[in-house]
Amino acid sequence: MGDGMVSGAFVDPAKYDLYDCPQLEIERKTLATRTAELQGLIDKAQTGTGGAVVSELAYRNDYISTRAQAKLAEENWQKSKCVASAPAAPVKPAPAAARRSGARS
Repeated sequence: MGDGMVSGAFVDPAKYDLYDCPQLEIERKTLATRTAELQGLIDKAQTGTGGAVVSELAYRNDYISTRAQAKLAEENWQKSKCVASAPAAPVKPAPAAARRSGARS
């Protein structure tokens, strides 16, 4: 059975209805990371003896569920007309000289 045929059975269609854009953004990133992680595990399992069977048994349902959730989160993101936030600027450490002079009190 393909991913599209069973994905609706793996996720509650109202799951993200009450999420606002920042919550959806976090959820989308989390689900994308988890999907990539599961894909990597499936790929790795398939390299071993009996890997296709192992990957199907161990990871397939979780992978399908995660993809279905990601699709639903994306649909709600689009429906809510959300815009991705700008990445946070990295915090620069204080120069070493400033840290040393501030320590002498």
